[in-house]
Amino acid sequence: MTKIMLCCSAGMSTSMLVKKMREAAAELNQDIEIDAYGAGQFDEMVKEFDVVLLGPQVKYMLNDLKSRASAYNVPVEAITPLDYGTMNGSKVLQYALSLTA
Repeated sequence: MTKIMLCCSAGMSTSMLVKKMREAAAELNQDIEIDAYGAGQFDEMVKEFDVVLLGPQVKYMLNDLKSRASAYNVPVEAITPLDYGTMNGSKVLQYALSLTA
């Protein structure tokens, strides 16, 4: 199972994107878990996931969160504002999966 964490300011703004990504994952018939958390929960949750994607509102934290996740060998990258803004669940899912390969 691939576990994807989305991280934003409070964990709420990504909920719609999580739904879209779950729909895209269901179409792939792959065992993928996708959850969203606020940046304040990052340290507690990162070790439970295979990859973390950041919403544009917390992109400024990218280098710091990458450093903190390196202890668990978890890649952390930012979602592009276009894909986030258009809620392109399929494209964001493929990006996340490409980071775990």
